[in-house]
Amino acid sequence: MPIGGMSNKFLVIGKGGQLAQAFAEILRGQAEFLGQPEIDLTEPEKIIPTLEKFSPNAVINVAAYTAVDKAEEEEKLATIINGESVGIIAGFCARRNIPLVHYSTDYVFSGSGEKPWQETDETSPLNAYGRSKLEGEKRIAAAGGKWLIFRTSWVYDHSGKNFLTTMLRLGKSLERILVVGDQFGAPTYAAHLAKYSLLALEKAIKMPEFPSGIYHMANSGMTNWWEFAREIFARLRQKNIPLRVKEVVAINSSEYKTAATRPHNSRLNMAKLEKDFGIIMPHWQAALAECMEKI
Repeated sequence: MPIGGMSNKFLVIGKGGQLAQAFAEILRGQAEFLGQPEIDLTEPEKIIPTLEKFSPNAVINVAAYTAVDKAEEEEKLATIINGESVGIIAGFCARRNIPLVHYSTDYVFSGSGEKPWQETDETSPLNAYGRSKLEGEKRIAAAGGKWLIFRTSWVYDHSGKNFLTTMLRLGKSLERILVVGDQFGAPTYAAHLAKYSLLALEKAIKMPEFPSGIYHMANSGMTNWWEFAREIFARLRQKNIPLRVKEVVAINSSEYKTAATRPHNSRLNMAKLEKDFGIIMPHWQAALAECMEKI
């Protein structure tokens, strides 16, 4: 995928995760992928010597500490990976005047109300994971240079560890499944997140002034985890995939105890994405249908 006339020399930090895999499918032969053990974000002092071995035209960081519940016990480690190390990567890019693409989360917000969050809304994370990701946002902005942060929500793919694959596994083994029904947002297909991130980067590079900033990017529309699960099972049945599940029961967050508090409202307003880049994200149901063609 040609980007702004560049020689398509990307450095993707992160390997093996669902978003890294999505980029690997798009950027065949156009990117270097750095993961463990080549780069270790738990050791910030070693990041620059590693990055200096490369001369990329752009850096895409998909590496992160994502164990939301475990972060309650490991907030310091989560903040090193999602905050301090991200700032070091941002500084590397700023000094070389190359773009950085990075991913953040709806968890930087309090989750109150029903209105979709705008990029300018006050942040107030409910959990350690959200605080660590917010720290990364702040450090990228402080580093300056050319950068795009995409806040997203509920990322999934046809493989890996995510809600879709969890429902597929549970649906084959359980007759009755309890799913939270009072958390609202939009599931985001990893392949779409990668595709439209690159499109935004391509457009940003061509602009007279690079539009560094935070953008919300998720599949459009709104649902909750219970409705998402029901949609998954309906589409699995359409594909004649054998399922044991007979009943999907909606429960409240208070009935599903987790170490980390989850936001009730994860809706993201994407007007800025459309205004600056002309990007309108596909509806979450269309995205799910596209993803499930791979199952």
